[in-house]
Amino acid sequence: MNFISSLLNNLNYPTIFFLMMLESTVIPVPSELVVSPAAYHAAGGNLNMWLVILFATLGADLGATINYVVAYYVGRPVIYRFANSRLGHLCLLNQEKVEKSERYFDSHGKLATITGRLIPGIRHLISIPAGLARMHYWHFLLYTTLGAGCWNIILAGLGWYLHTIVPEEQLHDKILEYGDYIKWIIIALVLLAIIYFVVKKRLSKRS
Repeated sequence: MNFISSLLNNLNYPTIFFLMMLESTVIPVPSELVVSPAAYHAAGGNLNMWLVILFATLGADLGATINYVVAYYVGRPVIYRFANSRLGHLCLLNQEKVEKSERYFDSHGKLATITGRLIPGIRHLISIPAGLARMHYWHFLLYTTLGAGCWNIILAGLGWYLHTIVPEEQLHDKILEYGDYIKWIIIALVLLAIIYFVVKKRLSKRS
């Protein structure tokens, strides 16, 4: 964790890519503390805002692909064994979390790969049920990119905004504070989007 902390304190494009790759596997790296601080520095002229979003999204794609490939080839029993192992617990993982992401994926299908990237507790695990279900890889990658890209744009916008109102020494606390508000707003928007698509699908079937 000291290694990760040192990377968080020295953000550049390769470290953004690497940390977001870890965040999209099972390593507990909070994306809020990667993308938002990077965007904060971009607002100060030290980085490019769009490159921050690009490298964060590419890193998320690679991490999600790792989860997808592992789940695709090793299957559910091995995934569950890892989730219940000591190493899995060190990664803040357990079988209940994996099952929760599977239920979400089963309930919402391909849409889950986009919306799941926005939901805390599911975001970094949604690629596992996609791999278990053997979802077409290029569809998976497209939806993952869309979901991860939206999330990174939101986090980057937060960092850019915070640059105008708080000094750097207060950045960490403000990110956590505003991050909670953002999570609840996103959950509400995702639920509305799901309701919209479900209702639309049922109406189209009736017609």
